[in-house]
Amino acid sequence: MKFYDLTVTNANGEEVKMSDYEGKVVMVVNTATGCGFTPHYTPMEEMYEKYHDAGFEIIDVPCNQFAGQTPESDEEIHEFCTLKYNTQFPQMKKSDVNGENAIPLFKFLKEEKGFEGFGKGPKALAMGAMLKKIDKNYKNNPEIKWNFTKFIVNRKGEVVARFEPTVDMKKVAEFVDELMKEN
Repeated sequence: MKFYDLTVTNANGEEVKMSDYEGKVVMVVNTATGCGFTPHYTPMEEMYEKYHDAGFEIIDVPCNQFAGQTPESDEEIHEFCTLKYNTQFPQMKKSDVNGENAIPLFKFLKEEKGFEGFGKGPKALAMGAMLKKIDKNYKNNPEIKWNFTKFIVNRKGEVVARFEPTVDMKKVAEFVDELMKEN
């Protein structure tokens, strides 16, 4: 299985082929409307505007698996994102990213890039402490830990990075910037 073999359903119920993104740098991210990390939409949109014409895409997959922070319908989620954050990148159907109902795209991404930690700093420590209460072994599985986990796929379809939501968006932007310079 390769990234380009996968599909995902968009918010309108249409199938989106990852092969349509061949030759592009792609960020796949699970999102939420009521999360402390929801402001990540702002730098994500900035990256999209800066690089979209040069071959950068964002695949936004809303998910309600983390503290029920996305209870809205697909239509309401889209309205929230476009009105509050002026997002222009494609939004997919609200989907599960973990468990038996996880969409194949996220199963693949997690197999390619497992969890490597939250990094350092107060947000990372707080996230680790919170998850330890839920699952003492959270560090030992590739599951998505929270909203706004970002996977970066290079122009060859290789999953080259996984950024947890605690990683500063400037680091994510710097990584994408470097990938965009590659041919």
